Amino acid sequence: MDKVKFEVEIAIKASPNMIYQYISSPSNLQEWFADKVNARGKIFSFVWEGEEELAELIIKKSDDRIRFKWLESEGDDSFFEMKIQVDALTKDVSLIVTDFADDEDDVEEAKQLWESQVEELKHTIGA
Repeated sequence: MDKVKFEVEIAIKASPNMIYQYISSPSNLQEWFADKVNARGKIFSFVWEGEEELAELIIKKSDDRIRFKWLESEGDDSFFEMKIQVDALTKDVSLIVTDFADDEDDVEEAKQLWESQVEELKHTIGA
């Protein structure tokens, strides 16, 4: 069964450079995204409540975006990406998260989880 792609866009009052530091480095990801984060080369280990998930770093563009592919989802096109967007006119900064849910019923819950995580990020960086 195909996964359902979704996006969440959340405004963050912080510089793209600061946000990028918090979405790309294991130690900073550990402050807001997962209980524990380690990286060996392109493989990142994310731990939540004792459960480890492995993801491969697919794209890393400085001050722009980072994209991971869960190793357990090798057989599909799913990924999760955190992209920094700056409005050309207002200079407002947003974090756009693209992710996949197992089915349509899981999309709202997954969006809420991301919104909660990004709120934690905002709290961590004082945005």
